[in-house]
Amino acid sequence: MFGRLCRVVLIVAVALASAGFVLADETGKSLVQWQPWTDDIFTRATAQKKPVLLDLQAIWCHWCHVMDAKTYSDPKVAEFINTRFIPVQVDQDSRPDLSNRYENYGWPATVFFQPGGKEIEIRSGFIKPDEMISLLQSIAKHPNKVRMPSALTVPNKYSIASALDPAVKKELEKRYNEFYDNEKGGWGFDQKFIDYATLEYALDKARTGDKENEKRAKETLAKMRGLIDPVWGGVYQYSTDGDWNHPHFEKIMQFQAEDMRIYALAYALWHDPADLKSAQEIEKFLHDFLLADGGAFYTSMDADLVQGEHSGAYFALSDADRRKQGIPRIDKHIYSRENGWAINALTQLYMSTGDERELKEAEAAASYIQASRALSDGGFKHDENDPAGPYLGDTLAMGRAFLNLYTATGDRKWLNDACTAADFIEKHFNNSAGGGAGYATADLTKASLQRPQPLLDENVMLANFANLLNRYTGKKSYENMAKEAMRYLATPEIAESRHTLVAGVLLADEELAADPMHATIIGAKSDPGALALFQSAIRYPSGYKRIEWLDEKEGPLPNPDVDYPAMDTAAAFICIDGRCSSPVFKPEAVAGLLKSGGNKE
Repeated sequence: MFGRLCRVVLIVAVALASAGFVLADETGKSLVQWQPWTDDIFTRATAQKKPVLLDLQAIWCHWCHVMDAKTYSDPKVAEFINTRFIPVQVDQDSRPDLSNRYENYGWPATVFFQPGGKEIEIRSGFIKPDEMISLLQSIAKHPNKVRMPSALTVPNKYSIASALDPAVKKELEKRYNEFYDNEKGGWGFDQKFIDYATLEYALDKARTGDKENEKRAKETLAKMRGLIDPVWGGVYQYSTDGDWNHPHFEKIMQFQAEDMRIYALAYALWHDPADLKSAQEIEKFLHDFLLADGGAFYTSMDADLVQGEHSGAYFALSDADRRKQGIPRIDKHIYSRENGWAINALTQLYMSTGDERELKEAEAAASYIQASRALSDGGFKHDENDPAGPYLGDTLAMGRAFLNLYTATGDRKWLNDACTAADFIEKHFNNSAGGGAGYATADLTKASLQRPQPLLDENVMLANFANLLNRYTGKKSYENMAKEAMRYLATPEIAESRHTLVAGVLLADEELAADPMHATIIGAKSDPGALALFQSAIRYPSGYKRIEWLDEKEGPLPNPDVDYPAMDTAAAFICIDGRCSSPVFKPEAVAGLLKSGGNKE
């Protein structure tokens, strides 16, 4: 989902193929003989009759580095692991299938498996050496004793309906309201960060006149500025201690992208210069530190300058003083998913500001990923080398970005690309066979030791994406995709599986039940008057909008569900909440209609 709070450590029972182990050296580096995750892990584990250990870490994570320096460099821990387990280490950003499964435990977490692949126990957080020894001994002695349920909620029966039951919706709304921190702002009381779905839901409520949600959103966005690096820009992942003043300093792409997008939407709604400044400071960090040659984006900046050492003093320095000491490690992998997030956010920032540079950055990254990560049948691989993919998250993030680019430009190429991505998702990730529901995290057409399961956050995004794609195209297949994702989300055990951060499910449910704001510009794309009307329309402060440009040279719109009259001059038609306007000829009139909900002021 959203923020991996440090690293998951999976302990999977697998024997070492090689004999012996390395004892501690003076560097504090992990002494465990890590192996990569491969499809034969559990086959080897079963043959050697040993439980198995997988360390799923995050390159950017402070506590992951501490785990290596303190626990996995301890001679007793390393000897026990190397002789009694096959240790497997994976960068969680490189394997979304594993990362998605255990993200709710945060990084680090420790998960034990039986040799056949069944989970035994999952631990969250840094584990001290003596505690790890005790844990390893217990697992090795009783490898078949399951100590806790699976990391995933897999109901016996899924919802038939593709909408929330009223009682379930009421419960989610109750949780949404109860978990707002009226004293310090933000949803939740322990760790402070922006959950983008929650803020988007609050912004949508505020846009329709809900004063309580307006207060909450403004308060949270203001508090969140405390996590924006005042020197380099970019946003730290989260703050501990129940306030906004104790940041963890990693800067990972999902938070950069989604926080930028939310601040851009807030600026479009309220025109507060502080919201614009926040969005632009995050964009500046992406441009200055994560922009790769060719226009794509890298993945993250490490929390630590020296791995395992807290960097609070470092990030308090000026730019010059920081650079004298060095720059924290940049993860230079270029992943489709992370770039899709960035493209989507930059496109929204462009729609809110009209700054062409932001659109050019988004288009350059999209072109790079299409050229280097596209698969032959329409989806996207995660990385340049992606033996375990494809994953839903990559194609979904890119499809979502393409659709936003179409909204921002009216260029039908982007709409076609979004449709191709959606078609790939339906072919490879639909989980409805055999009584399932929703869309799985990894390719269901490939053999797998553990059947990939759906993920709540991805199905929220997919429901929103497919629903809006259906509105643009009129294709029933995309409506069915949205309903299938929502059927998974509407299952009570899924919808109520979280105590906090429930707004994503509420947002998906409400969008499927309502038409988006629909603006159509009639006029040639070479006409400056039509362009001005279009640019006014795309500033509408919602992610759920349908903006189209009808140029007769391009033929009918993809979904010609409204019969527009021929016009001698560029004009706009606005439809909101079942009401459509007369033709509007001035950009300021478009803005006024959108602000008033479709009513002439």
